Amino acid sequence: MTYQIYKNLAWLNELPPNEAESALLDCCGAQEWAERMARERPYATLEKLFQKAEDIWFDLTTVDHLEAFAAHPQIGASKPAAVQAEQAADWSAGEQARIKDAEADTREQLAEINRLYHQRFGFIFIVCASGKTAEEMLAIARARLGNSAETELRLAAEEQSKITAIRLAKLLEK
Repeated sequence: MTYQIYKNLAWLNELPPNEAESALLDCCGAQEWAERMARERPYATLEKLFQKAEDIWFDLTTVDHLEAFAAHPQIGASKPAAVQAEQAADWSAGEQARIKDAEADTREQLAEINRLYHQRFGFIFIVCASGKTAEEMLAIARARLGNSAETELRLAAEEQSKITAIRLAKLLEK
C-alpha cells in the first residue's frame, strides 16, 4: 500500500498545473490553497505534502477560508454544495454517512442548528464528520453556537484542516 501511495504522490507531482489544482480543489475548496499547493510541487514525501497543506491553509485569508467552507454541504444535507465537484461530493457523502442512521428527530434538529449557525456566523457549520454520529455532531454544533465569531472562524478553520488532510490521503489512496 505504501508503494502505491508514493506512486500516487508522484502522479500528483507530475500532473499539469491546472489538473493538479482541480484534484487539490476536491480536497479543499479554496482556490488560492489549491493554486499554491500546485505551485509548491514536487513533494518529496507525504510528510512534506501534509505539512505544506497545513502551512498554506493557515496562511490564507478569512475570505479563502469562507470559500472552502462554502464548498461543503451542510451537515446532514441530502445533496452536495452547489460548488462541489463530483469527487468532493462523494467524499462528503462518505464522511457524513452515519447521519443516515440517525432518528428523524435528530436529523430535524441538525437542520435547525444548521440554520441557526448560518444565521449567527454567516457560513455553514464545519466539523470533521468522519467517524462521528449525528448526535455527536449535533452536540458539537450546539456547543459551538455560543462561540464568538472570531473563535468560531478559528475552530471551523481547524476542522477544515482535518478534512483536507483526510481528503489528501484519499486522493493518494485512489
